[in-house]
Amino acid sequence: MTINPDLQGRSYPAAEVYDVGREKIREFARAVKATHPAHFDLDAAKALGHTDLVAPPTFAIIIAQRADAQLIEDPDSGIDFSRVVHADQRFIHHRPIVAGDRLVAELHVDGVRAMGGGAMITTRSEIFALTGENGADGSRESVSTTTSSILVRGEGQ
Repeated sequence: MTINPDLQGRSYPAAEVYDVGREKIREFARAVKATHPAHFDLDAAKALGHTDLVAPPTFAIIIAQRADAQLIEDPDSGIDFSRVVHADQRFIHHRPIVAGDRLVAELHVDGVRAMGGGAMITTRSEIFALTGENGADGSRESVSTTTSSILVRGEGQ
């Protein structure tokens, strides 16, 4: 199956809420060898003006990849995940992610470009923290924008 060129411009709505917990931040920080005390110690985070533990900047990838999964799992996309090579990842942070955040991400397909028998697909995840009464009123705050490019290899590549 070839990549659907009509993917460009498609958006996938925010799906499951990701609850950011202290242990999730600590585990991620250990995994990426981030050693700043604000990732592990509440007093150190509060001394910097944060309300709780602060996540390493690349923590946003967890939420972004959940949004990316909607595209990969969309049968209309034509994407065979076994043929995917991750090409690029960029982050723009609007504010730090902290323990206690309830995050959602909307996915936007910004580009689909044929390359040989495959395609380069560029996506953008807009990550928001639900605010107000757990976001029940639709209130949210922009947290991060991630941009990702994947190469889907064609047959025989």
